[in-house]
Amino acid sequence: MAKVERESINFKLPKPLADALRAKAVELNTTATDLVIQGLHHVLGNVPGVENSVEIRLYQLEEEFFRFQESINEDNPNQSSTNPQQETRLTSVEAKLEALTNKLAKFEGALMQMQSSINASKSRSRSSYAANYHAPPPQIEPLDEETFALRLGSNVPTVQENRATWSQEQFESWCCDRDPIKRKWRYNNKDGKYHPVK
Repeated sequence: MAKVERESINFKLPKPLADALRAKAVELNTTATDLVIQGLHHVLGNVPGVENSVEIRLYQLEEEFFRFQESINEDNPNQSSTNPQQETRLTSVEAKLEALTNKLAKFEGALMQMQSSINASKSRSRSSYAANYHAPPPQIEPLDEETFALRLGSNVPTVQENRATWSQEQFESWCCDRDPIKRKWRYNNKDGKYHPVK
């Protein structure tokens, strides 16, 4: 089989998941990369150019086992296998098949744990978003004359003139018409700032 070109990709996994992945790789005498590749094959199915997945290897071993068993039955239709060499080979294939099945089952378990961890993380994100979504809106701070004039798309002399010549109600209405979020404003003589009207 032709060697498949590999590309390095960095993923940020939760530390417990990364530790579990490394431990499982040591336990199965393989690499974390190979376990991730097997998991991707399990999720994505067959990907052109990467045909040597665990499932395909398992399928090929099963096929070889059944072909071998059929050839034994054809050679000895009325009796069980008496050829020690064939029996040894059959036992070897069965052992490999069982070992591969066990590895696949363990990997599927790890993959299910990874999926549940991902789902739990998504659930936490959604609940965090919902909590932030229902949070009260931030309070608007009082503004000095220059900042206030900029907010209304006007200038300080115009704001001062309108405030001095109009009634408070007229001035608030004018502010509301020009404010980006249609908020009324009132001038406070004590601090010299414009305060939003609640």
